[in-house]
Amino acid sequence: MTTPRAGCTVDAEGRIAFALTAAQGHGLLLRLRPKKGQPEDTLHVLDLESVGEERRAVLGPDPVLAEGRWDVYLLNGPERTRLRPGPRDLRALVDGHLRERRGPLAARVPYVTEDGYLAVRTWLRPAHAEVDRVDVTGGTLRITARLHGASLPDGAEVLLRRRQGEGTVRSLPPLAAQDGRSFSFTVADETLDLGIWDMFVRPAPGSPMIRLARLLDDVADRKRVFVYPGATAGKIVVRPYYTVDNDLSLEVKQAG
Repeated sequence: MTTPRAGCTVDAEGRIAFALTAAQGHGLLLRLRPKKGQPEDTLHVLDLESVGEERRAVLGPDPVLAEGRWDVYLLNGPERTRLRPGPRDLRALVDGHLRERRGPLAARVPYVTEDGYLAVRTWLRPAHAEVDRVDVTGGTLRITARLHGASLPDGAEVLLRRRQGEGTVRSLPPLAAQDGRSFSFTVADETLDLGIWDMFVRPAPGSPMIRLARLLDDVADRKRVFVYPGATAGKIVVRPYYTVDNDLSLEVKQAG
């Protein structure tokens, strides 16, 4: 038996239209992939409709999917079959970082898993700081980003929080652009402790921290695709990298 396939098209609003040909079944099941050792407990079902020779299902733009990785199945009575990918049209996502977004921000990218099945990577965040450029020059690291779902008044700060140990936090002043949302900052600190530092922006004193990430395009997994050199500052090397969640972090190692 041939494993069914589903193609999909994403529009500028984040709507995903799935299309299957010659497939039986009454719906598509999106299953949030559980963490290792945890039970499956989050499912979302889409109705399938016949349109000519195709069966189609649409995931609307509303933020109904929790953040994570959703595997896609065809439902046929009590049985479900995991779907292989057909053509994926993601052109509307390529320049998604240029469009203004309001919170909560919902981003979705259909992708092919390592074992060759169709899945959807989703992010759902109250507000978001979209990374634009990461420039490494000598001993200096400069990052530019833009806020969505928040603004950048006076008193804003960029925070570097060490992941291990006691959670040491360093504060950096952002340089805000005239639009009140775009900003840049520079990391050139020889005193950062060794380890991993996660990067946030706090728009105003006492407000929630917003994670720096790159979510608004067609790349579901950036970690292996975007690899940056390190900036050597004194006796340490500071290397920016994207995590498995497409968040931007710093790895600090001993130089040499």
